[in-house]
Amino acid sequence: MATTTATERAVLNLVEDWSAAELAGDWAALGVLLTDDFIGVGPKGYLRARDQWLARYRSGAVRTTAFEVGDTQVRAYGDTAVVLVAQRQQSTNNGDDASGAFRFTLIAVRQDDRWRLAGLHVSPDAAAA
Repeated sequence: MATTTATERAVLNLVEDWSAAELAGDWAALGVLLTDDFIGVGPKGYLRARDQWLARYRSGAVRTTAFEVGDTQVRAYGDTAVVLVAQRQQSTNNGDDASGAFRFTLIAVRQDDRWRLAGLHVSPDAAAA
């Protein structure tokens, strides 16, 4: 079994906090976890800046009842880490079903001695279908 470094543990904690905030729709907690210049790429290729990502939760447009992550792989490069995550969710977006299985690529950076998400990319998980 591979050992986990302190950096990998810290990044895994970030992923856990992010997952919990996404499940809860906690836009305030997400706001702390995202860098000011965060950008998210959705499963259909749309781009959302930090404020747009948070607004979906603040407005109540996104409602999540399940958000599970697994098969998490962390690759650390100094103050940057790339994280691959398998994810399943049950949710709605503006009343439309947004449930499914996805793969996330998360970009984490260490800023002021804490890890935050600078970006993410979501793709449908064909292997789970």
